Amino acid sequence: MLAQVLEVYELLDDANVTGTRVAEILQKRGLKDIEVKTIRGEKGSTDFIRIRVPGRTGKTIGNRGSHMAGDPHRKGDQGTVQAPILGIIGRLGGIGARPERTGLVSDADGAVAALACALKLADMQTRGDFLKGDVIIATHICPHAPTQPHEPVPFMGSPVDMKVMNEQEVSPEMDAILSVDTTKGNRVINHRGFAISPTVKDGYILRVSEDLLDIMEWSTGDVPKVFPITTQDITPYGNGLFHLNSILQPATATHAPVVGVAITAVRPVPGCATGASREWDIEEAARFCLEVAKAFGEGKCSFYDQKEFERILTLYGSMELLKTLGKG
Repeated sequence: MLAQVLEVYELLDDANVTGTRVAEILQKRGLKDIEVKTIRGEKGSTDFIRIRVPGRTGKTIGNRGSHMAGDPHRKGDQGTVQAPILGIIGRLGGIGARPERTGLVSDADGAVAALACALKLADMQTRGDFLKGDVIIATHICPHAPTQPHEPVPFMGSPVDMKVMNEQEVSPEMDAILSVDTTKGNRVINHRGFAISPTVKDGYILRVSEDLLDIMEWSTGDVPKVFPITTQDITPYGNGLFHLNSILQPATATHAPVVGVAITAVRPVPGCATGASREWDIEEAARFCLEVAKAFGEGKCSFYDQKEFERILTLYGSMELLKTLGKG
């Protein structure tokens, strides 16, 4: 996927890039179901973009009662079990911190990875390769985002708050979510490449998915990397608690299982640093997401054990309070 990563990187490394411009590129490559919405906040505006890539037996096709032209493997809708939908969210504060910083910032990696997945899926369909399930890809385009203090290094801020981000990026149609985010501003995952989190669902931090570990091993040819998370990390922003970063914020806005895909570094790197993105690392993370999308739609990748989760609820009850701002 390096070609797609490089193309998206160059597209986003532009002080005047907009969500509409990104949508136009994707539409020219064959993707039709794209939404762009500009949201304004106290510190500026950003363009949210959501792309739906229909699968062979995905819910999009079933709902429309039609087939995808050009798919040699398409089947009739009658009696077909609709494949689940994977959500891929490129999580970030902004792709640029202009005028404070010139160029694409490290925080942009999540957007680059997510949009590279969309571009690759479009290219695959042009060549006759269709995934079984739908994939919904969401991120936002903001080349003029603010920065904010954070330990051990500064983070990128955003023109809009986290509640708005979740409203625009998390869809109730997503049956599972991969949240891709630059996660270099810390001292707890000291590895250059990418790492995944344990699965988070409804306030519980569950065991790491064995299926995802398999796909990570197969796609990288290396031992899998898992980054640690705490209870604070899965609570909403705005409660005054320390968060590793925003990678698991989607888990506060959905009942679907969420796994963070963190693009990482050996040493702490500010999210607002320019010249800090490594295209090979973004490519590895994006390719992992694509392989998960293939397997998830085919029913060959589970994010969590349903029976074990039901047992946890029976023993300990709901932990959904952790998806709120708490008791005050």
